[in-house]
Amino acid sequence: MAPSEVTNDSNDLGYVINKKKRKHEETSDAIDIGQALPPLRQPDLPEFNLTSARVPDQKYEPAKGLPEGEQDLSSQEWQKIENGRPTKKKKIPKKESTNYPSIEFSKDSRLQSQIKISDLQNLVLYILTDCSAPQFVSVRHRPQIRKVVVLMVPGLERSMFASKSEDKDGLSNEEPYLGKPKYLSGSPDDYYPIKLQTDQLPSPVRHFADMFEHLWPTKTPGDDKFGKMHSPLHAMLTAPLEKTKEEKKGKKGKNGKHGKGATPAKEPHGWKNIRTPITAFIHTPEELLENDYTVHPATYNNASHKAALTERRRSAGVSHDDGWVDTLVNNFEDGSVPDKDIEQGSLTAGREILAMDCEMCMTGEKEFSLTRVSIVGWDGSVVLDELVKPYKPITNYLTMYSGITEKMLAPVTTTLADIQKKLLAILHPQTVLLGHSLNSDLTALKLTHPFIIDTAIIYPHPRGPPLKSALKWLAQRYLNREIQKGHGTTGPGAGHDSVEDARTCLDLLKQKCEKGKDWGTTDSQGENIFKRVARTGVRYKNQGTSAIASMIGGKSSAAVDWGDPRKGPGGASNFPIGCSSDEEVMEGVIRAVNGDVDGKEIPSGGVDFVWGRFRELESLKGWNIVQLPRSDGKIDGDENTTPKSADGNAVKPEPVDNDTVKSDPVPTPLTALEQATSDLTRRISQIHEALPPCTALVVYSGSGDPREMSRLSGMNLQFKREYKIKKWDELTVKWTDVEEQALRQAVKKARGGISFVGIK
Repeated sequence: MAPSEVTNDSNDLGYVINKKKRKHEETSDAIDIGQALPPLRQPDLPEFNLTSARVPDQKYEPAKGLPEGEQDLSSQEWQKIENGRPTKKKKIPKKESTNYPSIEFSKDSRLQSQIKISDLQNLVLYILTDCSAPQFVSVRHRPQIRKVVVLMVPGLERSMFASKSEDKDGLSNEEPYLGKPKYLSGSPDDYYPIKLQTDQLPSPVRHFADMFEHLWPTKTPGDDKFGKMHSPLHAMLTAPLEKTKEEKKGKKGKNGKHGKGATPAKEPHGWKNIRTPITAFIHTPEELLENDYTVHPATYNNASHKAALTERRRSAGVSHDDGWVDTLVNNFEDGSVPDKDIEQGSLTAGREILAMDCEMCMTGEKEFSLTRVSIVGWDGSVVLDELVKPYKPITNYLTMYSGITEKMLAPVTTTLADIQKKLLAILHPQTVLLGHSLNSDLTALKLTHPFIIDTAIIYPHPRGPPLKSALKWLAQRYLNREIQKGHGTTGPGAGHDSVEDARTCLDLLKQKCEKGKDWGTTDSQGENIFKRVARTGVRYKNQGTSAIASMIGGKSSAAVDWGDPRKGPGGASNFPIGCSSDEEVMEGVIRAVNGDVDGKEIPSGGVDFVWGRFRELESLKGWNIVQLPRSDGKIDGDENTTPKSADGNAVKPEPVDNDTVKSDPVPTPLTALEQATSDLTRRISQIHEALPPCTALVVYSGSGDPREMSRLSGMNLQFKREYKIKKWDELTVKWTDVEEQALRQAVKKARGGISFVGIK
């Protein structure tokens, strides 16, 4: 064979030009060793389409049953190209396959108590992020789980899943299916999951057995000893902060001791300060009304609204005829400062910031009158600090709290009217008034102002409204400062020094401006779960990328709730969806999971994590303290609205009235409860059907029945208030060991919730 001769015989020993065999090639061209290479020539390129994944040399057969014009398009598929090669689309495992994900309870599990809401949160974070594995269940094939949906359903109770043969409370002498027998106390039946069986469930909740295998008794966070229950909402939506090395080793904190009081606040992982001007914290009229403020006329621009406000104030006894005065502000826009007059980077934004605090003494059984007013400026200098002589004789000076004594007020002649005149001269349209629970101070002053900042609102209570943090606690936690240490002594620091309190409010606001809006909220005490999912969300390989937590590949989320979720923890989600009914909540959850058809707002395919809350069952049972907010700002249920005064402020009933007038709640008609339960089950079933395969679904009640706990807690609060100023025989409410034990039992019942966990 000549050296220049080229052979195509595949049996001859040759140099293989391309070792990788391609499916469309049937033979390989080879050249003998030592032979000269032929001149390069342009190969014959086949016809191909850049948008088609069909191999050019492969015989093409059009799809049958389609029109001729659509047959070619139907055979083409889009493919992702990685490293120059097309990759197959990741397949979702079949239900019967061995690698289908599941969340199972192991019978070998050593449960010692009920699972907590934090355990459910840990399960969610384990699936979505880089969190450690939960201890109460085993999660098989975690990377296969595509999405997580969490539904909070206040009003769900364990007794609702009891068999029909049981009594209404599920406390029959015979052992019920899901109800707790009388003789069981602290047994494993109280905290081990209970298997759901369709034929033994009441008809309104029968479909739960089709979606979930077990019912889990779940405990709400709280304190049985002190009769407290913490917010089940924040227990799920606020993830704990990662511990520092010193905390993991058990070392002391920065203050060098583990003493009493609040733990100093620390910046959470990844915290970044965002300088925020004062104007961002000025409260809206809605916020002022929710916190029992009397609204200034300048808040409304419409003449009819102003007239209606005037009429409401007159009927509520807070009008000019009752001695109230309004600061000299005609329009809300008068408080704005032109941009040219604002120094660049200024926190005050051209406004004058005045911090105010007042001290009061008792002039009647439930009447407090102004005895001291203090105002400090932005630099901490005292603008006004005067004692005031009440019109009525003082019955109790409350020196332990006010620092006021009879000797101090003896020579004072300044009246409330004199102070009002001075304040009208000090407070102008560009003044922002600052204080802690300032509504009580303004009520004592009989004064209104449109521009208010309340540190009790911008630093919300960890367990949410209507609770408010004490100024002393805020100073300990955020300023590492001890205030109000007088304890009844006279002289400097006696009682509550109003100048000291005003400066404390000022320093809290300055810190808030330097660090940003989220400082002092639950985001600084823990990490918002939506932010945690976005920051450390893991997209596994079988979900389209590498199993690495990344901000770029972070997972998306949605919050579906009554009212405006943006005002709460749901504001940190990618897609907060406001609703005004449970039906809208169901539709919102399904929309968030599957995405919009056009993908304009929620991308097609939906988000990775959805949290939603149903509330109609809770409202029907009377569990909710406040009426349900709607997305349009209205209140749900005109027939059940909370009584309000003429100025729009909610009238808070005294706890003692609940005990003497109405000790037991009116039972809800059974038919209405059954209908509401059936509707709830239907909505959860529809959500379950709409979920894509390999989606985790968690349903939890949040708590048990809180009504008796609320009633007894109100009695206890009333007793503590009266005990400080009255003799035992004069108390309208008496708190003994009987009531104390009853409160502990009520708290235990309120903290007993349920939950369900499963995979679609």
